[in-house]
This record gives sequence, structure tokens and C-alpha cells, in this order.
Amino acid sequence: MFLARRDRGMVAVAIVLDVAFHGSGDTVVSAAELAERSGMARRTLEPLLQALSREHVLDSTRGPSGGYRLARPARLIKLTDVISIGLSSLEETAPDLTGRLQRAVVEPLWEEFDASLQAQADALTIEDLLRRAAKAGLRKLISEPLNFAI
Repeated sequence: MFLARRDRGMVAVAIVLDVAFHGSGDTVVSAAELAERSGMARRTLEPLLQALSREHVLDSTRGPSGGYRLARPARLIKLTDVISIGLSSLEETAPDLTGRLQRAVVEPLWEEFDASLQAQADALTIEDLLRRAAKAGLRKLISEPLNFAI
């Protein structure tokens, strides 16, 4: 399942990581900001944002200053959950391979790859990805100018 439609799963991970990185308890990340930073059309992101909200990975706030924030701590959000939500938000589009070699060799091989990838994703959380971002030198941009009064 992971390898067959990995693009949608990767987009789901990118969305949740962006919200975790740029949002906070009080700050929400708008769909427009997500679309701009990811380079994807907002209409492409909307179904995934809705699915992630419905599954309580993201909390959404409506209105002109609305957006998304994590629904629970990053350390409690497993990548497998996020990927699964992303993959289930689409109808199945995998090709139907019916040849003998495909059934006997290729499909079992893909299942092995999938199980291995799922085991790796099971061991990671969004917090782990935030640590990787920090290790790579990425810092959250300050969206509002600092205002000091003395």
C-alpha cells in the first residue's frame, strides 16, 4: 500500500510536518500558506487536510484567521498513521497486473518492500522529523515583526 501510492502519503507527511514546524498552540497554519510552501494547489491539499482533521491528527479553525494545528503532541503522531490517512483519502488506482510473473514474483516482492517501509515508518513520529529539521539547520521563520516597548 505504501509503495503503490506513495505520493499521497508523502503529501500527508509534508502537510503534518509543515503544521508542526510552523504552527504552535496559539498559531495556526492556513491552507494558503501550506499550498504556497509546498508548491501545490490548495484544491489538492483540501481533501487531505479534511481527512487529517477528521482523524484527529490536525485541529482546524474556521474563519478569516483560521487554519490548522496539531491535534495532539508531535511525539504521539506516528508516521504510519499520517501515511495511512493520506493513502485512504484517495480511491485505489494501482494497476491490475495479472501475469504469472507478476503474481508469483512482483506482487510478493512489493509486499516485502511495503512491509519493510511500514516497519520503518512505524518507528518514527512527527517529533522525530522535527528533530531532523533542526539537525538540518531549519528554523521557524518569525512571521510577525518583534515589537518592543521600553
